[in-house]
Amino acid sequence: MSGPTDPGEPGFVPNGQPGSGPVPDATAQSAMDRDWARSRLERRRRLGDSIVAYVVINLFLIGIWSVIGQGYFWPGWALAGWGVALILEIWGLFSHRPITNADIDREMRKGS
Repeated sequence: MSGPTDPGEPGFVPNGQPGSGPVPDATAQSAMDRDWARSRLERRRRLGDSIVAYVVINLFLIGIWSVIGQGYFWPGWALAGWGVALILEIWGLFSHRPITNADIDREMRKGS
């Protein structure tokens, strides 16, 4: 089995055993949890900004449409396209959770 032999090298695996590397201590895990929570809060804030922009800009487009004669409803294309993008953004934000050590252990048991 070839690979890094120095514990300081990236990709080093002790005893050649995948998964037998150092387990993060509680402080490191807590820092990882804080980083994940901060990232999620930042994404939520950006999502709120995106929703406000969606509403304001599409109301503006509908206003233009209504002033120029209300023919074919062309703002529907912007509403639909941008709406799909917002739905995907919301799905990505609320459907994922962090991977825990229990998830990793469960996956490893499936593989053996």
